[in-house]
Amino acid sequence: MNWDDIRIFLAIAREGQILAAARGLGVNHATVARRLSALEDAMGARLFVRRTNGCDLTAEGEALLERAESMESAALNAQSAIGGTDASISGAVRVGAPDGFGVGFLAQRLGTLRARHPALTIQLVPVPRSFSLSRREADIAITVARPTEGRLVYRKLVDYRLGLYASLDYVKQYGQPSTLADLNEHSLVGHVEDLIFTPSLDYAGDIWKGWRSDIEVSSALGQTEAVRGGGGIGILHDFLARQHTELIPVLPDTGLDRSYWMVMHEDVRAIKRVSVVADFIAETVTSARGNFVRSEPA
Repeated sequence: MNWDDIRIFLAIAREGQILAAARGLGVNHATVARRLSALEDAMGARLFVRRTNGCDLTAEGEALLERAESMESAALNAQSAIGGTDASISGAVRVGAPDGFGVGFLAQRLGTLRARHPALTIQLVPVPRSFSLSRREADIAITVARPTEGRLVYRKLVDYRLGLYASLDYVKQYGQPSTLADLNEHSLVGHVEDLIFTPSLDYAGDIWKGWRSDIEVSSALGQTEAVRGGGGIGILHDFLARQHTELIPVLPDTGLDRSYWMVMHEDVRAIKRVSVVADFIAETVTSARGNFVRSEPA
């Protein structure tokens, strides 16, 4: 079995298209199609159902995918193990994270990691979506729910708190609610419901069963900005809201707790550059744990 053909197989499986795989590999589209056909002939099995809009793995392709990823991981581990010094910590590591954590917390701290390992490239993808670790959309994913299936390893990073906030200008103009029922009289800022990708983010009803959003924003940072601009009362991350003096808690005894988890595919956890980034994230969150936990009143 030709390793170059396996690399092409993996690229097609992850991109879902021969053309996109060819672009990612920097080779000709016809070459990729030809090599895939050669691999299928060598395997004696059809690995993809080729369609006009992409390629879908067959049952035989799914079976090969798991083994091909193990081969890829073994090759990466061997490459990473050679040298064993900080100078060997090079290459790219992609971290997928919700935008609140990714932009609001992690991004400003990545310079410290780069100072330690100048040959390392960190790719932070801070968008409100989930990431497929098996398709290598990210090497490390920060999630708001503990994974329950797949060949994944994970650890809990930190608990964080969400609460109701409004801007000072909004409160001056419209006042503050005294009870949850009073929220009926206010403009509310929340998620775009049909874009919520995990039940852990569907928390408006956990705050108040009568919640209905008048302004819907599909990211935590966007909601924070909408509330800062006087758009209404929103359910914001404490660690984001506390960065802005113009935001004040509303019904401060009302809130809920969520957790951030760090997740990796088991095939990449031993790759040195990935483990270095994972350890840095865990270390950084631990040292800043007070940012995530609401202080109790004295």
